[in-house]
Amino acid sequence: MAAERWQSGIHEFFQSIGETDDELTRMFMSSAFSRIPKKDDASPAPENGEKNEEQKFPDIIPILPLRGVVVYPNTAVPLTVGQARSIRLVDDVVGGDKLVGLVAALDPEKETPGPNELYQIGTIATVHRLLRAPDGTVRLLVQGIERFRLGEFVAEEPYLKAHIHLLPETDEDNLETNALARNARDQFQQITQMIPSFPDELVGSITSLEDPLQTAYTIANFQRINLKDAQEILELDSVYEKLKKLIGLLVRESEVLTIGQKIQNEARGEIEKVQREYFLREQMKAIQRELGERDDQSEEAEEFRKKIEDAKMPEEALKQAKQELDRLSRLPTAAAEYGVIRTYLDWLVALPWTKSTEDNLDISHAREILNKDHFGLEDVKDRILEFLAIRKLRIDRKDDKKEASTDEIRHEREGVILCFVGPPGVGKTSLGQSIARAMERKFIRASLGGVRDEAEIRGHRRTYIGAMPGRILQSLRRVDSKNPVFMLDEVDKLTYDFHGDPASALLEVLDPEQNVEFRDNYLEVSYDLSQVFFITTANTLETIPRPLLDRMELIFLSGYTENEKLAIARGYLIPRQIRENSLRAGEITFTDDALKMIIRQYTREAGVRNLERKIGAVCRKAGTKIAEGKIEQFDITPELLDEYLDHPIFFGPEELNKRTSIPGVVPGLAWTSFGGDILFIESTAMPGGRGFQVTGSIGNVMQESARAALSYVRSRAPSLKIPQEFFEKFDIHMHIPSGAQPKDGPSAGVTMATSLVSLISGRKVKPQVGMTGEITLRGQVLAIGGVKEKVLAAHRNGLRTVILPKRNELDLDDVPDEIRQSMKFIFAESVDEVINAALEKAKPVKKLTAKPQKKKITKTRANKNGKVKGTARRR
Repeated sequence: MAAERWQSGIHEFFQSIGETDDELTRMFMSSAFSRIPKKDDASPAPENGEKNEEQKFPDIIPILPLRGVVVYPNTAVPLTVGQARSIRLVDDVVGGDKLVGLVAALDPEKETPGPNELYQIGTIATVHRLLRAPDGTVRLLVQGIERFRLGEFVAEEPYLKAHIHLLPETDEDNLETNALARNARDQFQQITQMIPSFPDELVGSITSLEDPLQTAYTIANFQRINLKDAQEILELDSVYEKLKKLIGLLVRESEVLTIGQKIQNEARGEIEKVQREYFLREQMKAIQRELGERDDQSEEAEEFRKKIEDAKMPEEALKQAKQELDRLSRLPTAAAEYGVIRTYLDWLVALPWTKSTEDNLDISHAREILNKDHFGLEDVKDRILEFLAIRKLRIDRKDDKKEASTDEIRHEREGVILCFVGPPGVGKTSLGQSIARAMERKFIRASLGGVRDEAEIRGHRRTYIGAMPGRILQSLRRVDSKNPVFMLDEVDKLTYDFHGDPASALLEVLDPEQNVEFRDNYLEVSYDLSQVFFITTANTLETIPRPLLDRMELIFLSGYTENEKLAIARGYLIPRQIRENSLRAGEITFTDDALKMIIRQYTREAGVRNLERKIGAVCRKAGTKIAEGKIEQFDITPELLDEYLDHPIFFGPEELNKRTSIPGVVPGLAWTSFGGDILFIESTAMPGGRGFQVTGSIGNVMQESARAALSYVRSRAPSLKIPQEFFEKFDIHMHIPSGAQPKDGPSAGVTMATSLVSLISGRKVKPQVGMTGEITLRGQVLAIGGVKEKVLAAHRNGLRTVILPKRNELDLDDVPDEIRQSMKFIFAESVDEVINAALEKAKPVKKLTAKPQKKKITKTRANKNGKVKGTARRR
């Protein structure tokens, strides 16, 4: 408040000049504010409100600019002067009549305001006291006398001088003005009651004032008012208007102080409440100790101590838990750290440090469970049975006498990390549940798709608000076992950004040699993950980082054949859809022809998800009619599928043969994350000059394969019986349909070369023939990957002959026997072999020869004399 600053400034000033507090009280806390007498001034001060009419002021006086301060008539104000020109002015004034004009500057931040940067109305003041401080500044005590208006400036150096015109106030001595003055004194007294540091003597002196003008100036001098409002009060001529303006400012200040006091009281009340509760709790503890009882905090600490003993933690975790428990017992429950430690201890004691399930190592039982839950997938089942068999041998032979391992670095590994790789819908996730059932372990699944924060795996540090362990330990706590079958789904769909790389955090989790001492950021103690059977799933290996991929044992799950889909539909899909749609077993049956039609013409996929959806759609249609009472039993035949499933999505070999009936169109085999697929490559030519373009949203590898195929065909044009001038006169455009789907990979070279030869030579591809393989510039056919998926895709799409690289001949061992027996495979080492096997034979071209001319044959017959005797003609 302004009064506090004024009192502090006055007190400091009087102490600096040697005056006592009694002098301060006598001069500034009396009812006479009109004049402060000097030490050598023996004349009494004029009465309150009276002015010395005989006092004359010069027409030109020095002007002292003030920064952020307004001095009113009949008020005393301490000032500090530090600028050179202002000090010069003070020195001259003190040596003369001690009169100075005090005018506020428009901009308080400007150090040396000029004549045009001052308010026009100021106050004539007299200097009563002066003190030179050690820092070079001069401290003044001035008292305002009369208002004036600035006239013309007569000097700017060494300081400002100007003509002045006195401005006496209009003093209205009426009832309204006196009422406003009383209201102002009451408002000011109310404000001072909310400020404990305000002197009571000063309040009493102000409230005893009777002159309205003196009241307005005195209260304005002590009240917190901004510069603009303070100057406006000075400039108003009417005392009534001055008081009205002042009362508005006082009312606003009173409201602000009231709200501030309310907030302060509420805050103080909360603090006092917390302190009171703390003292009451401490007293309660002391009373309970005297009575032999325990308080809630002691009971909670004792409960944690018992849980820590029952948890059977390792030595490191036990030591950490005891330290945190000691801290908890010493903290008050109201402390913020108390809740953090309590949550940490909850996690420590809740983790399954020693809890585990006993494995069922009966190999026959496990085989029965796996065969019951899944059809096929023999490779996966064999790997699981191998794991169970080795674990059984280890347990059975652990008592055999043998030399202990002396390797201090490579510990004995018990955990296993498998990675199921395959297209969607082949049973990767459900296979993990079957493994848990076969081993009689608990099963838990965590989806990693879209996880982009490292803390999701390793947890947050306890310094963060709301910190928690990562998903690994959260899942183990939820399943309450240290040896579950833990499936990390969609490991190929992890992402990373500035938060961290979750794939790198998995390196420790999925490493059998490191996860013995897995450290979560939240726990900060090691946890043994070696007993966990980790299984990850992925659709593709391309997006999995190589270091993470190296720590896992890959098991590939290929798509199902038609017979396998039939068996799965009969044994698993149809019974489940019947149950889910509330049907009875005898109410709906599917014929083999109907199921084959769904598989061939409605769901060409590697897995069986869409197949189950189509079966569910048929069951819902049948259930609707059964609910309506129209039909009681359904036999689903191919004829009913057109009604229940609309028109077919895919067509048979006729569509394939129709597309390949044009030279330049060749079907190739491709591998995607959804399984194998057919990829048509089309080529066409148009008049031009050596142009070649490839379209279809393909990557750099396929573009290079296309150019290599073109270069090979051009280099072998004579042997392929292709006219060399074709490349000089025509542009070639190669297109791979489904351009909206990105495509790339090194297995389309032979297909592109065959397409170019078919286009240029006019030889169509043989019916139901597909191919795959990469080529070199010299025409060699290189090995490729994904043979099983590509062969299955060829079989699904009606191909009967597949051309493969010679080096992939052994990969056919992974293809089911039924597929190998129903298809023909051609293994090629060169592109010439591929072209001869894939394209129809070239039709003989009739040689265009000119019509023969009649030739004159002359036969000479010599006579005895040697002369020609005659001639003959022959056509």
